Amino acid sequence: MNTTQAGRKAERAAALYLEMRGFKVLEQNFRRARCEVDIIATKDGVAHLVEVKYRASNDQGGGLDAITATKLRQMRFAAEIWVQESKWPSEYVLSAIEVEGPTFAILNFMEDVY
Repeated sequence: MNTTQAGRKAERAAALYLEMRGFKVLEQNFRRARCEVDIIATKDGVAHLVEVKYRASNDQGGGLDAITATKLRQMRFAAEIWVQESKWPSEYVLSAIEVEGPTFAILNFMEDVY
């Protein structure tokens, strides 16, 4: 399995995890020039723009460790584009899900990475 395939499987696992917790997945793989959002889901009127971080193992740290200040700026930029294009009328947050290993286990879900 290549990295793209692993990433897609991780995103599917994350979307299922969210749905099982009462989120409605609106969109996956929102892409525009210089930005992307892995999953956009809503719950209780709040849009969650979710970054999915997959690691085959935690040998080099967990997926959430990869959310640096630079990554947060990219996430915020992508969120602002999505909010403008979709005319989202309500609150939104940047969230992240950490997925690991050959079973694509969900390790952590951070509902607001700020």
